[in-house]
Amino acid sequence: MANITASMVKELRELTGAGMMDCKKALGETDGNMDEAVEFLRKNGQAKAEKKASRIAAEGIARAAISADGKTAVVVEVNSETDFVAKNETFQTFVECVADKALVSPLNGGKDGEDIEAFLEEAFDDSKSVKEELVEKTATIGEKLSIRRFEKVSGDVVVSYIHGGGRIGVIVAANGASDDAAKEAMQNIAMQIAALNPAYISDKDVEQSYIDHETEIIKAQIEADPKEAAKPDKVKEGMIKGRINKQLKDVVLLDQVYVKAEDGKQSVAKYLESVNKDLVVTKFVRFEVGEGMEKKNEDFAAEVAAQMNM
Repeated sequence: MANITASMVKELRELTGAGMMDCKKALGETDGNMDEAVEFLRKNGQAKAEKKASRIAAEGIARAAISADGKTAVVVEVNSETDFVAKNETFQTFVECVADKALVSPLNGGKDGEDIEAFLEEAFDDSKSVKEELVEKTATIGEKLSIRRFEKVSGDVVVSYIHGGGRIGVIVAANGASDDAAKEAMQNIAMQIAALNPAYISDKDVEQSYIDHETEIIKAQIEADPKEAAKPDKVKEGMIKGRINKQLKDVVLLDQVYVKAEDGKQSVAKYLESVNKDLVVTKFVRFEVGEGMEKKNEDFAAEVAAQMNM
């Protein structure tokens, strides 16, 4: 049986990123064969990943990538179990690589992750798939990791904006201009979207179902107030219309007050018009990490202590 030295353990750890004791065990199981030890850890890593499959990964980061011609952008969300891992350099580098792979993927992605299963089967590099790389990173980092979703935009000009270290990722596409002024304007719009979270670009994009739903809520609010309920129907109709219009100014990007407006009144539409009348926002995507997901509510220190039998 081969003599397992500290330098061998160190070398294997540098090759795989696995824990020291795991590397020592792998070398022992493979009689000191480095290549077989790497494979042993990969297989063991897969087992670890499977054990973590039922755990909740609702932390993580968003990252974006833009094509060399500046015409296409992608934003991805990759989740981890804890915010601590989300700040890990290895994890962040992995997410950046995922964004690069998603950018050149023939898949379009989708806000709800419709293409993720197919994306996982694509090549990550010459030796493994995206899924296999995800499994390896799960084993290395020691938490369940999940590629949740990605989405692309294309246009004459595209920009990206990452807020809060990756808590929010935004990409925006526009047509009509691609000069420096247009790029700067779109960068400002991306920051606007990150801050105020619009649901639509313009009024014409608002679904009638949204209007109907909000109208029913406002009607119920009016009827619940004795003073307002006693008003004539024509007055009530005017109140409903006014409140709907006010809400639309919050959820429609072009109707929002531009956050950098010096007078505090200029709309996004007027701002864009002042930059270039031909500049038109065609699509935006805003990912906020963990939105719509169940999150763990637990004492992480207690979990660590339990694992260490403290």
